[in-house]
Amino acid sequence: MSLLSDNVIPGNHGKVFTTNAKEQVEVAKVVEAILTVNGIKDVLVNTDVFPAEITIQTTEIVEIEKVENAVKPTGFHAIPKGGLFQL
Repeated sequence: MSLLSDNVIPGNHGKVFTTNAKEQVEVAKVVEAILTVNGIKDVLVNTDVFPAEITIQTTEIVEIEKVENAVKPTGFHAIPKGGLFQL
């Protein structure tokens, strides 16, 4: 694919993911798993929408696959939302 579609690029805009975690405890597990990935600076959660949205901000280029694989053991998923030019 491309650098933008396969990675989370450093910066304050981040990349938005959706998750099937519903309860606050479940979302906390997903956030904790994401924070274990090297290069993750911050994880912002929006549970006012369904599915819940998680914005990931990084300090370096992080592969989307690494984020997805970190979340899988929790029993939930994190799927990138939007297209190439999402800010």
